[in-house]
Amino acid sequence: MQFRFDHRTVIVTGAAHGFGRAIALNLASLGAHVVACDILKAELDETAKLAKEQGTPLEIRVLDVSNRAAAQSIAAQTFDATGRIDILVNDAGGVLGQVGRPLEEISEADWHAIFAVNLDGAFYCSQAVAPTMKKARYGRIVNISSGAGLGISLTGIQAYASAKAGQIGLTRQLAHELGPWGITVNNVAPGFVRSNPTTEKQWQSYGDEGQRRLIENIALKRLGSPQDIVNGVLFFASEHAGWITGQTLAIDGGK
Repeated sequence: MQFRFDHRTVIVTGAAHGFGRAIALNLASLGAHVVACDILKAELDETAKLAKEQGTPLEIRVLDVSNRAAAQSIAAQTFDATGRIDILVNDAGGVLGQVGRPLEEISEADWHAIFAVNLDGAFYCSQAVAPTMKKARYGRIVNISSGAGLGISLTGIQAYASAKAGQIGLTRQLAHELGPWGITVNNVAPGFVRSNPTTEKQWQSYGDEGQRRLIENIALKRLGSPQDIVNGVLFFASEHAGWITGQTLAIDGGK
């Protein structure tokens, strides 16, 4: 099974590092016109540099996905420049530097901040591209959730587990709403992967014994890589997945 995305226009959020960067670079290398978005300008510049070095440059746009007007603006700019938006990958998310704390210590602001980037952002960006995809009667929306959305958060962050579970529910709902226009909506739920500074810090915090236990709980007895996650996204975004929608694929080495 080979993937090509020639003549496709793709918006990837959370493209400054980790999964989002890997997804954007892979799609660009496979022929897509990629608009890579993130709130982190310096790291987004590094993504652009890597794309140029691999000979498949992409566009970058600073975007706070929790800002509905900003999401609408990026979609409008992209359509004005290319005349189409074929694929949206909602990767922006994370724990925003928060750590696990007892329920009674969580502030209202901390709770809402994680929902804003992980769930609101996926909703706003999907909402922004939907009219263009409906008009074309074609589209692929791929949400990047987490194993925390299917089970529990390894870090114990209540808002993260809840927002990622909500994103999976949003995936199912949008799949049924947008299906009549030929738009598929699917979800990839990664297991623990050392993919960015946050996950690297989390990995180190476990210590030798905690790291051993985490790996022992994986069927394949090893950690995955960002490319393992990318492969699932490429499938959902491709023509090979044209009759698959509303699904969540756990890519976690087996639980």
